[in-house]
Amino acid sequence: MKILAGDIGGTKTELAIFDTAEPKMPIFEMRFVNREQDSFEAMLKHFITLSNTAVQHACLAVAGTIINGRCQMPNISWVLDEEDIKKTLVIEHVKLLNDLEATAHGMLTLSPDKLMVINEGITNSSGNLALIAAGTGLGEAILIHTGQNLGAPQYQIVASEGGHVDYAPHNALETDLLRYIWSEFGHASWERVVSGNGIANIYAFLALSENASEPSQIKSNIMAAVDRGNAIFQAAQSGESPLSVQAIHIFIENYGAAAGNLALKVLSSGGLYIGGGIAPKLTAYFKNDAFMQAFCDKGRFSTLLKNVPVKLILEPKTALLGAAAFAMQ
Repeated sequence: MKILAGDIGGTKTELAIFDTAEPKMPIFEMRFVNREQDSFEAMLKHFITLSNTAVQHACLAVAGTIINGRCQMPNISWVLDEEDIKKTLVIEHVKLLNDLEATAHGMLTLSPDKLMVINEGITNSSGNLALIAAGTGLGEAILIHTGQNLGAPQYQIVASEGGHVDYAPHNALETDLLRYIWSEFGHASWERVVSGNGIANIYAFLALSENASEPSQIKSNIMAAVDRGNAIFQAAQSGESPLSVQAIHIFIENYGAAAGNLALKVLSSGGLYIGGGIAPKLTAYFKNDAFMQAFCDKGRFSTLLKNVPVKLILEPKTALLGAAAFAMQ
């Protein structure tokens, strides 16, 4: 049996066909840049035509809220509907999953070499898990421990839109950043800071400072970039942009704070996982103390958070693999 799995983000889409006889390796896959596509349906038809393969089931991970089989994506003007996709593919079985829900399914299948330990902690095998992932936007998911099956822990996976809750600053500079986000967007959410777009927002805020020390040409190149977050990352890596270095540090500290908030809400004594496309590019930053210091900076619950295992997902196709795994189940 052939299964179509997909990971549809705000920036790019990964589509793959899996055979249930060989579930771990796709038999055909492609990556698409969303802004280059006429529509989601046209992209899907193009992929199926090129694959020359008939599929019987489809499970697509989508960066957005899914209600009654329908998703209006927040970071791109696409509306996905299970019934419409059934007609496009001429199949009866289609399921849309929130992308973090799919990532959670995928991360449970990963081998240890696909994970980087940020904090060893003390694993509670009967505790809940939490997942946070910054990419184009900021996603979160909850894995509620429901018991054991043949010695392996079992979880109920719950999607969340926690990335859109109110942003909370931690110092005077971040309070000014909050005011900047208010002025630009009206509502200040965590996603406005902890995401690829968030990195761009932090940089733009820092660039407004009278004391900002930044070569004018570098600043112009970054502000003109199509993917401003990636341009800032590259400039920080080269060391040529002081503001980019500062922006990445502020991003990492806020990522830690947001992750710590989620760990407290979920009481994720089993572990917290970091997903998304940004973290694997910034592993050196996650290894320093800034992330965990912000993660644990929760007053009377700091000691509890110091004991939470924290792991970074290195496998870039975790959501895609999770969508395939869900379909096969």
